[in-house]
Amino acid sequence: MGDRPPPLEGLFVLDLGQIYQGPYAGFLLAMAGADVVRVEPPEGEPTRRRAKLAGASLPLAILNSTKRGITLDLKSAEGRGLLVELVKQADVLLENYAPTVTERLGIGPEVLLEANPRLVYASASGYGRSGPSRDDLAMDLTVQARAGFMAVTGWPDRPPVKAGPAVCDFLGGAHLYGGIMTALFERERTGQGRVVEVSMLEAAFPALASNLGLHHNSGGEVAGRTANRHGGMSVTPYNVYPARDGWVAIICTTEDHWRNLAVAMGRPELAEDARYATHSARSACMDEVDELVGAWSAGLDRDAVWAECLAHRVPAAPVRDLHEVLADDHLHARGFLVEVDHPELGRVTLPRSPVRYEGSALAELVPSPLLGQHTEEVLAERLGLDAGAVDALRRRGAL
Repeated sequence: MGDRPPPLEGLFVLDLGQIYQGPYAGFLLAMAGADVVRVEPPEGEPTRRRAKLAGASLPLAILNSTKRGITLDLKSAEGRGLLVELVKQADVLLENYAPTVTERLGIGPEVLLEANPRLVYASASGYGRSGPSRDDLAMDLTVQARAGFMAVTGWPDRPPVKAGPAVCDFLGGAHLYGGIMTALFERERTGQGRVVEVSMLEAAFPALASNLGLHHNSGGEVAGRTANRHGGMSVTPYNVYPARDGWVAIICTTEDHWRNLAVAMGRPELAEDARYATHSARSACMDEVDELVGAWSAGLDRDAVWAECLAHRVPAAPVRDLHEVLADDHLHARGFLVEVDHPELGRVTLPRSPVRYEGSALAELVPSPLLGQHTEEVLAERLGLDAGAVDALRRRGAL
Protein backbone atom coordinates (compact mmCIF):
# COMPACT_ATOMS: atom_id res chain seq x y z
CA MET A 1 0.00 0.00 0.00
CA GLY A 2 1.07 3.62 -0.38
CA ASP A 3 0.05 7.08 -1.44
CA ARG A 4 2.08 7.45 -4.63
CA PRO A 5 -0.09 7.88 -7.72
CA PRO A 6 -0.01 4.96 -10.16
CA PRO A 7 2.77 5.28 -12.75
CA LEU A 8 0.53 5.87 -15.77
CA GLU A 9 -1.87 8.33 -14.16
CA GLY A 10 -2.82 10.98 -16.72
CA LEU A 11 -2.07 8.79 -19.73
CA PHE A 12 -4.94 8.65 -22.25
CA VAL A 13 -5.28 5.39 -24.19
CA LEU A 14 -7.66 4.44 -26.99
CA ASP A 15 -8.14 0.68 -26.92
CA LEU A 16 -9.47 -0.69 -30.22
CA GLY A 17 -8.54 -4.22 -29.20
CA GLN A 18 -10.74 -7.23 -29.75
CA ILE A 19 -11.03 -10.69 -28.22
CA TYR A 20 -7.92 -11.27 -26.02
CA GLN A 21 -4.60 -9.99 -27.33
CA GLY A 22 -5.22 -6.25 -27.65
CA PRO A 23 -7.64 -5.95 -24.70
CA TYR A 24 -5.11 -7.61 -22.38
CA ALA A 25 -2.49 -4.96 -23.20
CA GLY A 26 -5.17 -2.30 -22.57
CA PHE A 27 -6.07 -3.95 -19.26
CA LEU A 28 -2.45 -3.80 -18.08
CA LEU A 29 -2.32 -0.11 -18.99
CA ALA A 30 -5.57 0.57 -17.11
CA MET A 31 -4.30 -1.28 -14.04
CA ALA A 32 -1.20 0.92 -14.14
CA GLY A 33 -3.37 4.01 -13.87
CA ALA A 34 -4.01 5.03 -17.49
CA ASP A 35 -7.40 6.31 -18.61
CA VAL A 36 -8.20 3.55 -21.09
CA VAL A 37 -11.20 4.12 -23.32
CA ARG A 38 -12.47 0.99 -25.02
CA VAL A 39 -13.65 1.77 -28.57
CA GLU A 40 -16.11 -0.75 -30.01
CA PRO A 41 -18.32 -0.79 -33.10
CA PRO A 42 -22.01 -0.15 -32.45
CA GLU A 43 -22.72 -3.88 -32.44
CA GLY A 44 -19.85 -4.60 -30.04
CA GLU A 45 -16.54 -6.38 -30.58
CA PRO A 46 -16.51 -10.16 -31.33
CA THR A 47 -16.32 -11.30 -27.70
CA ARG A 48 -19.34 -9.19 -26.80
CA ARG A 49 -21.26 -10.41 -29.83
CA ARG A 50 -20.57 -14.01 -28.85
CA ALA A 51 -21.78 -13.23 -25.34
CA LYS A 52 -25.19 -12.26 -26.70
CA LEU A 53 -25.65 -15.87 -27.77
CA ALA A 54 -24.41 -17.44 -24.55
CA GLY A 55 -25.13 -14.83 -21.91
CA ALA A 56 -22.76 -12.29 -20.37
CA SER A 57 -19.07 -12.90 -21.03
CA LEU A 58 -16.62 -13.51 -18.19
CA PRO A 59 -13.58 -13.05 -20.49
CA LEU A 60 -14.96 -9.66 -21.48
CA ALA A 61 -15.22 -8.74 -17.80
CA ILE A 62 -11.72 -10.01 -17.00
CA LEU A 63 -10.02 -8.04 -19.77
CA ASN A 64 -11.93 -4.78 -19.56
CA SER A 65 -12.13 -3.96 -15.87
CA THR A 66 -11.43 -0.31 -15.05
CA LYS A 67 -11.79 0.82 -18.67
CA ARG A 68 -14.42 3.21 -19.99
CA GLY A 69 -16.39 2.17 -23.06
CA ILE A 70 -17.61 4.06 -26.12
CA THR A 71 -18.91 3.10 -29.52
CA LEU A 72 -17.74 4.51 -32.86
CA ASP A 73 -18.68 3.29 -36.30
CA LEU A 74 -15.29 3.42 -38.02
CA LYS A 75 -16.91 2.53 -41.33
CA SER A 76 -18.58 5.92 -41.33
CA ALA A 77 -16.74 9.14 -42.15
CA GLU A 78 -18.09 10.85 -39.03
CA GLY A 79 -17.04 7.95 -36.82
CA ARG A 80 -13.52 8.03 -38.23
CA GLY A 81 -13.43 11.79 -37.80
CA LEU A 82 -14.33 11.47 -34.14
CA LEU A 83 -11.54 8.91 -33.66
CA VAL A 84 -9.00 11.27 -35.24
CA GLU A 85 -10.12 14.07 -32.94
CA LEU A 86 -9.71 11.78 -29.93
CA VAL A 87 -6.30 10.67 -31.21
CA LYS A 88 -5.13 14.29 -31.14
CA GLN A 89 -5.38 14.08 -27.33
CA ALA A 90 -4.28 10.47 -26.93
CA ASP A 91 -0.94 9.09 -25.81
CA VAL A 92 -1.54 5.56 -27.10
CA LEU A 93 -3.83 3.87 -29.60
CA LEU A 94 -3.74 0.08 -29.66
CA GLU A 95 -5.44 -2.33 -32.03
CA ASN A 96 -5.19 -5.96 -33.05
CA TYR A 97 -7.06 -5.95 -36.32
CA ALA A 98 -5.70 -7.89 -39.25
CA PRO A 99 -2.85 -5.95 -40.93
CA THR A 100 -3.95 -3.18 -43.32
CA VAL A 101 -7.50 -2.95 -41.89
CA THR A 102 -6.93 0.48 -40.36
CA GLU A 103 -5.16 1.67 -43.53
CA ARG A 104 -8.14 0.58 -45.62
CA LEU A 105 -10.44 2.49 -43.27
CA GLY A 106 -8.28 5.59 -43.61
CA ILE A 107 -7.14 5.59 -39.96
CA GLY A 108 -3.80 3.84 -40.32
CA PRO A 109 -0.58 4.82 -38.54
CA GLU A 110 0.45 7.47 -41.07
CA VAL A 111 -2.86 9.31 -40.76
CA LEU A 112 -2.98 9.14 -36.98
CA LEU A 113 0.67 10.05 -36.43
CA GLU A 114 0.20 13.03 -38.71
CA ALA A 115 -2.70 14.10 -36.50
CA ASN A 116 -0.62 13.52 -33.36
CA PRO A 117 3.15 13.02 -33.81
CA ARG A 118 3.47 12.08 -30.12
CA LEU A 119 1.11 9.12 -30.49
CA VAL A 120 2.30 5.60 -29.78
CA TYR A 121 0.41 3.49 -32.33
CA ALA A 122 0.51 -0.12 -31.14
CA SER A 123 -0.52 -2.92 -33.48
CA ALA A 124 -0.74 -6.62 -32.67
CA SER A 125 -1.50 -9.35 -35.19
CA GLY A 126 -0.92 -13.02 -35.82
CA TYR A 127 2.08 -12.76 -38.11
CA GLY A 128 3.07 -9.09 -38.18
CA ARG A 129 2.57 -6.15 -40.51
CA SER A 130 5.02 -7.45 -43.13
CA GLY A 131 6.21 -10.72 -44.63
CA PRO A 132 4.64 -13.34 -46.91
CA SER A 133 2.22 -14.58 -44.24
CA ARG A 134 1.04 -11.14 -43.19
CA ASP A 135 -2.53 -11.63 -44.37
CA ASP A 136 -3.01 -15.21 -43.17
CA LEU A 137 -5.88 -15.57 -40.72
CA ALA A 138 -4.61 -16.10 -37.20
CA MET A 139 -6.21 -17.16 -33.95
CA ASP A 140 -4.62 -18.64 -30.83
CA LEU A 141 -5.23 -22.21 -32.01
CA THR A 142 -3.69 -21.69 -35.44
CA VAL A 143 -0.71 -19.82 -34.03
CA GLN A 144 -0.12 -22.63 -31.52
CA ALA A 145 -0.08 -25.03 -34.45
CA ARG A 146 2.21 -22.92 -36.60
CA ALA A 147 4.58 -21.96 -33.78
CA GLY A 148 5.31 -25.60 -32.95
CA PHE A 149 3.47 -25.58 -29.62
CA MET A 150 1.12 -28.37 -30.61
CA ALA A 151 3.94 -30.50 -32.00
CA VAL A 152 5.57 -30.59 -28.55
CA THR A 153 2.40 -30.84 -26.43
CA GLY A 154 0.83 -34.14 -25.48
CA TRP A 155 1.95 -37.76 -25.58
CA PRO A 156 4.28 -39.04 -28.30
CA ASP A 157 1.93 -41.84 -29.36
CA ARG A 158 -1.18 -39.64 -29.59
CA PRO A 159 -2.23 -36.74 -31.82
CA PRO A 160 -0.85 -33.30 -30.97
CA VAL A 161 -2.95 -31.13 -28.67
CA LYS A 162 -3.11 -27.43 -27.95
CA ALA A 163 -2.17 -25.88 -24.63
CA GLY A 164 -5.32 -25.50 -22.53
CA PRO A 165 -5.10 -21.71 -22.03
CA ALA A 166 -4.95 -19.17 -24.88
CA VAL A 167 -1.19 -18.81 -24.41
CA CYS A 168 -0.36 -17.17 -27.75
CA ASP A 169 -3.03 -14.48 -27.35
CA PHE A 170 -1.73 -13.52 -23.93
CA LEU A 171 1.95 -13.76 -24.86
CA GLY A 172 1.12 -11.35 -27.68
CA GLY A 173 -0.79 -9.02 -25.34
CA ALA A 174 1.99 -8.95 -22.74
CA HIS A 175 4.60 -8.19 -25.40
CA LEU A 176 2.37 -5.44 -26.81
CA TYR A 177 2.24 -3.84 -23.36
CA GLY A 178 6.03 -4.03 -23.14
CA GLY A 179 6.41 -2.46 -26.56
CA ILE A 180 4.03 0.36 -25.67
CA MET A 181 5.91 1.13 -22.47
CA THR A 182 9.26 1.10 -24.30
CA ALA A 183 7.95 3.55 -26.90
CA LEU A 184 6.53 5.79 -24.17
CA PHE A 185 9.94 5.82 -22.48
CA GLU A 186 11.54 6.87 -25.76
CA ARG A 187 8.92 9.58 -26.23
CA GLU A 188 9.87 11.10 -22.88
CA ARG A 189 13.37 11.65 -24.29
CA THR A 190 12.57 12.58 -27.89
CA GLY A 191 9.02 13.91 -27.86
CA GLN A 192 8.21 11.62 -30.80
CA GLY A 193 5.72 8.79 -31.00
CA ARG A 194 6.13 5.78 -33.22
CA VAL A 195 4.51 2.57 -34.47
CA VAL A 196 4.98 -0.49 -32.27
CA GLU A 197 4.01 -3.91 -33.58
CA VAL A 198 3.89 -7.40 -32.13
CA SER A 199 3.43 -10.70 -33.94
CA MET A 200 1.82 -13.51 -31.93
CA LEU A 201 3.99 -16.03 -33.76
CA GLU A 202 7.18 -14.21 -32.83
CA ALA A 203 6.05 -13.58 -29.25
CA ALA A 204 5.41 -17.33 -28.88
CA PHE A 205 8.75 -18.54 -30.24
CA PRO A 206 10.99 -17.97 -27.16
CA ALA A 207 8.71 -20.14 -25.02
CA LEU A 208 10.05 -23.12 -27.00
CA ALA A 209 13.53 -22.69 -25.46
CA SER A 210 13.73 -26.15 -23.83
CA ASN A 211 12.24 -27.90 -26.85
CA LEU A 212 14.63 -26.11 -29.19
CA GLY A 213 17.50 -27.20 -26.94
CA LEU A 214 16.49 -30.84 -27.42
CA HIS A 215 16.12 -30.27 -31.16
CA HIS A 216 19.64 -28.82 -31.34
CA ASN A 217 21.25 -31.45 -29.10
CA SER A 218 19.68 -34.27 -31.12
CA GLY A 219 21.30 -33.02 -34.31
CA GLY A 220 18.12 -31.56 -35.70
CA GLU A 221 15.95 -34.64 -35.31
CA VAL A 222 12.26 -34.00 -34.75
CA ALA A 223 12.00 -34.02 -30.97
CA GLY A 224 8.32 -34.84 -30.73
CA ARG A 225 6.03 -34.65 -27.74
CA THR A 226 7.31 -35.27 -24.22
CA ALA A 227 3.96 -35.32 -22.36
CA ASN A 228 4.52 -33.90 -18.86
CA ARG A 229 8.26 -34.40 -18.97
CA HIS A 230 10.83 -31.68 -19.56
CA GLY A 231 10.69 -30.31 -23.09
CA GLY A 232 14.45 -30.85 -23.45
CA MET A 233 14.31 -34.30 -21.75
CA SER A 234 17.27 -33.23 -19.64
CA VAL A 235 15.70 -32.68 -16.19
CA THR A 236 14.54 -35.61 -14.02
CA PRO A 237 12.33 -35.83 -11.99
CA TYR A 238 10.09 -33.53 -14.01
CA ASN A 239 6.59 -34.90 -14.28
CA VAL A 240 3.10 -35.12 -12.83
CA TYR A 241 2.90 -37.92 -10.30
CA PRO A 242 -0.15 -39.77 -8.89
CA ALA A 243 -1.49 -39.30 -5.38
CA ARG A 244 -4.31 -41.15 -3.70
CA ASP A 245 -6.74 -38.33 -4.47
CA GLY A 246 -5.24 -36.53 -7.44
CA TRP A 247 -1.95 -35.50 -8.98
CA VAL A 248 1.13 -33.51 -7.99
CA ALA A 249 3.71 -31.84 -10.24
CA ILE A 250 7.29 -32.32 -9.00
CA ILE A 251 10.50 -31.00 -10.54
CA CYS A 252 14.13 -31.18 -9.42
CA THR A 253 16.11 -28.47 -11.21
CA THR A 254 19.19 -28.79 -8.99
CA GLU A 255 20.99 -31.72 -7.40
CA ASP A 256 20.01 -30.33 -3.98
CA HIS A 257 16.37 -30.70 -5.00
CA TRP A 258 16.96 -34.36 -5.81
CA ARG A 259 18.77 -34.99 -2.53
CA ASN A 260 15.97 -33.27 -0.63
CA LEU A 261 13.33 -35.29 -2.46
CA ALA A 262 15.13 -38.52 -1.63
CA VAL A 263 14.93 -37.58 2.06
CA ALA A 264 11.25 -36.59 1.74
CA MET A 265 10.55 -39.97 0.18
CA GLY A 266 12.26 -41.75 3.07
CA ARG A 267 14.91 -43.01 0.64
CA PRO A 268 18.04 -40.93 1.47
CA GLU A 269 20.24 -43.64 -0.04
CA LEU A 270 18.98 -42.69 -3.50
CA ALA A 271 20.87 -39.40 -3.24
CA GLU A 272 24.14 -41.32 -2.97
CA ASP A 273 23.37 -43.85 -5.69
CA ALA A 274 25.61 -43.22 -8.73
CA ARG A 275 22.73 -44.19 -11.06
CA TYR A 276 20.81 -41.11 -9.92
CA ALA A 277 23.61 -38.75 -8.91
CA THR A 278 23.25 -36.22 -11.76
CA HIS A 279 20.63 -34.88 -14.14
CA SER A 280 22.22 -36.70 -17.04
CA ALA A 281 22.34 -39.98 -15.10
CA ARG A 282 18.73 -39.70 -13.99
CA SER A 283 17.60 -38.68 -17.47
CA ALA A 284 19.25 -41.81 -18.86
CA CYS A 285 16.88 -43.89 -16.71
CA MET A 286 13.92 -41.53 -16.67
CA ASP A 287 11.25 -44.24 -16.52
CA GLU A 288 12.92 -45.81 -13.50
CA VAL A 289 13.18 -42.50 -11.63
CA ASP A 290 9.54 -41.67 -12.41
CA GLU A 291 8.50 -45.08 -11.05
CA LEU A 292 10.40 -44.44 -7.81
CA VAL A 293 8.79 -41.04 -7.30
CA GLY A 294 5.36 -42.23 -8.39
CA ALA A 295 5.42 -45.22 -6.05
CA TRP A 296 6.05 -42.86 -3.13
CA SER A 297 3.48 -40.21 -4.10
CA ALA A 298 0.76 -42.75 -4.88
CA GLY A 299 0.68 -43.82 -1.22
CA LEU A 300 -0.17 -40.34 0.04
CA ASP A 301 -2.94 -37.81 -0.41
CA ARG A 302 -2.15 -34.97 -2.78
CA ASP A 303 -1.78 -32.36 -0.04
CA ALA A 304 0.48 -34.65 1.98
CA VAL A 305 2.84 -35.04 -0.99
CA TRP A 306 2.85 -31.28 -1.44
CA ALA A 307 3.49 -30.70 2.27
CA GLU A 308 6.46 -33.08 2.29
CA CYS A 309 7.94 -31.37 -0.75
CA LEU A 310 7.46 -27.93 0.78
CA ALA A 311 9.03 -29.04 4.04
CA HIS A 312 12.09 -30.38 2.21
CA ARG A 313 12.40 -27.45 -0.25
CA VAL A 314 11.46 -29.42 -3.35
CA PRO A 315 9.56 -27.52 -6.09
CA ALA A 316 6.09 -29.06 -6.27
CA ALA A 317 2.45 -28.15 -6.57
CA PRO A 318 -0.86 -29.97 -6.61
CA VAL A 319 -2.70 -30.14 -9.92
CA ARG A 320 -5.74 -28.03 -9.07
CA ASP A 321 -9.03 -27.49 -10.81
CA LEU A 322 -10.35 -24.02 -11.63
CA HIS A 323 -12.64 -23.94 -8.60
CA GLU A 324 -9.58 -24.39 -6.37
CA VAL A 325 -7.63 -21.74 -8.26
CA LEU A 326 -10.44 -19.21 -7.89
CA ALA A 327 -10.42 -19.86 -4.12
CA ASP A 328 -6.62 -19.67 -3.76
CA ASP A 329 -5.90 -18.05 -0.39
CA HIS A 330 -2.51 -16.72 -1.52
CA LEU A 331 -3.95 -14.93 -4.56
CA HIS A 332 -6.74 -13.46 -2.46
CA ALA A 333 -4.37 -12.44 0.36
CA ARG A 334 -2.21 -10.52 -2.12
CA GLY A 335 -5.25 -8.82 -3.58
CA PHE A 336 -4.69 -10.28 -7.04
CA LEU A 337 -8.07 -12.02 -7.05
CA VAL A 338 -11.02 -9.98 -5.83
CA GLU A 339 -14.76 -10.47 -5.59
CA VAL A 340 -16.66 -8.01 -7.79
CA ASP A 341 -20.38 -7.36 -8.21
CA HIS A 342 -20.73 -7.17 -11.98
CA PRO A 343 -23.90 -5.66 -13.49
CA GLU A 344 -24.29 -8.51 -15.99
CA LEU A 345 -22.51 -11.44 -14.35
CA GLY A 346 -23.41 -10.97 -10.70
CA ARG A 347 -20.78 -11.84 -8.07
CA VAL A 348 -17.58 -12.94 -9.84
CA THR A 349 -13.90 -13.40 -9.01
CA LEU A 350 -11.69 -11.24 -11.20
CA PRO A 351 -7.92 -10.62 -11.40
CA ARG A 352 -5.91 -7.46 -11.05
CA SER A 353 -2.71 -6.95 -13.04
CA PRO A 354 0.21 -9.27 -12.24
CA VAL A 355 2.43 -6.14 -12.24
CA ARG A 356 2.84 -4.35 -8.91
CA TYR A 357 4.05 -0.78 -8.31
CA GLU A 358 5.44 -0.46 -4.80
CA GLY A 359 4.25 2.67 -3.05
CA SER A 360 0.99 2.81 -5.02
CA ALA A 361 -2.23 1.18 -3.85
CA LEU A 362 -3.57 -1.67 -5.94
CA ALA A 363 -5.88 -0.36 -8.63
CA GLU A 364 -9.57 -0.59 -7.87
CA LEU A 365 -11.38 -3.05 -10.10
CA VAL A 366 -14.28 -1.22 -11.69
CA PRO A 367 -16.60 -3.61 -13.58
CA SER A 368 -16.11 -3.73 -17.34
CA PRO A 369 -18.27 -1.21 -19.20
CA LEU A 370 -21.53 -2.03 -20.91
CA LEU A 371 -21.50 -1.47 -24.65
CA GLY A 372 -21.07 2.26 -25.22
CA GLN A 373 -21.65 3.04 -21.54
CA HIS A 374 -19.35 6.07 -21.47
CA THR A 375 -19.85 7.43 -24.98
CA GLU A 376 -21.53 10.67 -23.91
CA GLU A 377 -19.15 11.12 -20.98
CA VAL A 378 -15.96 10.70 -23.03
CA LEU A 379 -17.12 12.79 -26.01
CA ALA A 380 -18.20 15.58 -23.67
CA GLU A 381 -14.98 15.46 -21.69
CA ARG A 382 -12.56 15.14 -24.60
CA LEU A 383 -14.35 16.84 -27.50
CA GLY A 384 -16.77 19.18 -25.72
CA LEU A 385 -19.87 17.61 -27.31
CA ASP A 386 -23.13 18.00 -25.43
CA ALA A 387 -25.88 15.38 -25.16
CA GLY A 388 -27.75 16.82 -28.15
CA ALA A 389 -24.70 16.59 -30.38
CA VAL A 390 -24.06 13.01 -29.28
CA ASP A 391 -27.68 12.07 -29.96
CA ALA A 392 -27.41 13.60 -33.44
CA LEU A 393 -24.24 11.58 -34.12
CA ARG A 394 -25.99 8.45 -32.97
CA ARG A 395 -28.95 9.09 -35.27
CA ARG A 396 -26.59 9.56 -38.22
CA GLY A 397 -24.93 6.21 -37.46
CA ALA A 398 -21.53 7.52 -36.34
CA LEU A 399 -21.80 5.89 -32.90
